[in-house]
Amino acid sequence: MSSPASGTAQPVLRLDGVVKSFGDVTAVDGLSLSLDRGQVLALLGPNGAGKTTTVEMCEGFTAPDRGTVRVFGLDPVADSGQVRARIGVMLQGGGAYPGSKAGEMLRLVASYSADPLDPDWLLRTLGLTDAARTPYRRLSGGQQQRLALACALVSRPELVFLDEPTAGLDAQARLMVWELIDALRRDGVAVLLTTHLMDEAEALADRLVIVDHGRIVAEGTPSELTRHGADGHLRFTAPERLDLGGLHAALPAGYTPREVSPGSYVVEGTIEPATLVAVTTWCAEMDVLATELQVDQRRLEDVFLDLTGREVRG
Repeated sequence: MSSPASGTAQPVLRLDGVVKSFGDVTAVDGLSLSLDRGQVLALLGPNGAGKTTTVEMCEGFTAPDRGTVRVFGLDPVADSGQVRARIGVMLQGGGAYPGSKAGEMLRLVASYSADPLDPDWLLRTLGLTDAARTPYRRLSGGQQQRLALACALVSRPELVFLDEPTAGLDAQARLMVWELIDALRRDGVAVLLTTHLMDEAEALADRLVIVDHGRIVAEGTPSELTRHGADGHLRFTAPERLDLGGLHAALPAGYTPREVSPGSYVVEGTIEPATLVAVTTWCAEMDVLATELQVDQRRLEDVFLDLTGREVRG
């Protein structure tokens, strides 16, 4: 896949102080973010956090009450024709005509583009060739998802919005979608991804934005969010009753090494690469072999639940 070259260094997508209310409910409350060319941004949050409203404003389906939304420097509502010619939108509901055949639907979408991808190639790539003549309503949930993805990509967009792109997919199809998203990034396409799958967000996204009650509660790279403020443990096995004074001296302030059981050691603190180097260097100087080294760190799911709570929302 290839995408049109961009002649500007400005962000592909930018939101500044965006507010959107529905009656007495503020769905988006002062949200600001940006997305650059060739970057995958995962927008995460529990149900009702404001993700869908945010994406709909980016796509030009609704206007903010306050603040600005710019896509390629354009207003996606006022300049909807110019914006929609350059974006791809994958809706979780599919959006296809129920009576249309899969191949027909994809070719119809392709006909709206000046330089579409080959629909037959896209059907093959997404494993839909055998379903090309099947009416949309008779496709499986996974096939409908893949067709929705094909419709989002066939126009060679510069910016793609993917709403739960792997929902209902089996392991093989999910991996294929992941590979496609990686290909989009390599081709310079910007991707805004919403997903409830934390492993998916962690594997695919260059940056994560977690929203709750319409506000950003955390943002950064996956490693930044899982490491920031998280005390961890480095565990290793070595001969019993080692004198840990030298290890304590070799570690930065704030780290505590101790023997938790005979031959089983733990270093407590925010584990950094330098921590691992200090432990292995000390063991080498002591002429002991450290085995079963293991770093316990928070998962993205732990961070998400700490920030947004554990209660189930409608």
